[in-house]
Amino acid sequence: MHQIVRINDFKRKEISAVYFTKKELNQLLSHYSQRVISGEWKDYAIDQEQGMSSFSIYRDTGNRPVFTVFKYAKGTHRQGDYVVGTGGNVIKRGKKLTDVLSVFDRRLRIVSR
Repeated sequence: MHQIVRINDFKRKEISAVYFTKKELNQLLSHYSQRVISGEWKDYAIDQEQGMSSFSIYRDTGNRPVFTVFKYAKGTHRQGDYVVGTGGNVIKRGKKLTDVLSVFDRRLRIVSR
């Protein structure tokens, strides 16, 4: 016997749109503005794709981003929904935005031999 199968029952569930909340944007822009004042960063961009939003930070306009903060759809990543990356590499993952933004609190210093 033939069985009728509904294709909609087997399609992947659509992931809802992901956006940064007002509180998250305030946190991101607070870190960003501190580095702009020091002359380290010059520009930023906010992008939104299916299941992800990103906040990219640029040292100069037109170049690749120095850092990108990603927010993924809730529960899609076991290690956390927030990621800070640079040049295709992951620097830190976390369940809260404040956890991953702690990467920017560290100041680098020159070490002489």
